[in-house]
Amino acid sequence: MDVIYGLIPGMLLLGLLAVGVFFWAAKSGQFDDMEGEASRILMDDDLPPSTPRPKGEEQGAEEASEKPPGPDGNP
Repeated sequence: MDVIYGLIPGMLLLGLLAVGVFFWAAKSGQFDDMEGEASRILMDDDLPPSTPRPKGEEQGAEEASEKPPGPDGNP
């Protein structure tokens, strides 16, 4: 029975802390856009996959010029 004298103030303190965190999150804009993130994951804005090359075709100089330069400036 003596333990309840410590549990009740502890639970009140945790409850007040949870309410404070909720109000802080609401004030800082954590709940502003609830639908945006949920629907953004469903949007298909990825680039289409490139078409595979036939086996006999060699990679020419055209592809070398399309590659971005590396850290030293060479492709």
